[in-house]
Amino acid sequence: MTTGCGCGGGNGGSGGCGSSVKEPVVAEVAAPALFEELKAPELIASSEQEWPIISVNGVPVTPEAMALELQYHPAESREEAVYLAARALVIRELLQQRIAELGLAVEIAAGENEEEAATRLLLEREVKVPECDEATCVRYFENNRGRFHSAPLLAVRHILLECAPDDAEARHLAHGQAEVLLQNLNEQPGQFAELALQYSACPSKAQGGSLGQVSKGQTVPELERQLFTLAPGLAGKPLESRYGWHVIYVDQRIEGQPLPYEAVAVAIRTQLQQGVWQKALVQYLQTLIGAADIRGIALQGADSPLVQ
Repeated sequence: MTTGCGCGGGNGGSGGCGSSVKEPVVAEVAAPALFEELKAPELIASSEQEWPIISVNGVPVTPEAMALELQYHPAESREEAVYLAARALVIRELLQQRIAELGLAVEIAAGENEEEAATRLLLEREVKVPECDEATCVRYFENNRGRFHSAPLLAVRHILLECAPDDAEARHLAHGQAEVLLQNLNEQPGQFAELALQYSACPSKAQGGSLGQVSKGQTVPELERQLFTLAPGLAGKPLESRYGWHVIYVDQRIEGQPLPYEAVAVAIRTQLQQGVWQKALVQYLQTLIGAADIRGIALQGADSPLVQ
């Protein structure tokens, strides 16, 4: 059975390599991530082999909890990973202590556990977020008009010289073959369909290598970044992706058009509101930190410029 390269060329000639595969979106815990801009002070620990002794208002953060949390915080060094894990556990403990102090009555929503529901209720109650008004959204749009355009469209043909991403020798050979094909096409551009049928590993070879109209999001990111910089005509060099090397011909390029405010108003409001929420959440967490007796790890608290 013949398998495609993932470019979508076998589906009526639409889309680019990888258009049928969506990259997974990984959700991260919001609170720890918001502290990335803060410097990570050194932990109090006697050696790299021992866990730091940390407590939050007298409640210890156990080595077992830190060992379990460590897997969620990849870092360049063990010291940094331990700091990130410890910081996340301190914030979690602060939130749980505040929930207990307020005696919140929790209603668990679908897909939540009790702790998640209680944390959501706490933040809804205590993190006050001002609403972005229409004037703020319009001003943002006027100051950033260059960001609001429809995506460009390309009419593209390609020849895929397929090779595995981890096979260095095969990639070297495929790149050399792509260079030879480019040289031939520079001399005889009318041979593209013939060469695609002979050499391409993509099902689009049956349509002369045509991928139809390609817009952003229809091909794999590493190819898209290169593809949308091209002018019409034969690309001056082969383009590399996880699938191999691509010889590209752009038949037509239609530039994106400016979008009116009405088309992007909801997206602008959402983006600005998210930024306001993040700042408010950081301030709230730092206020909790500043009021707490935290031992064994140094975190910025109420003296932070953000809180002021």
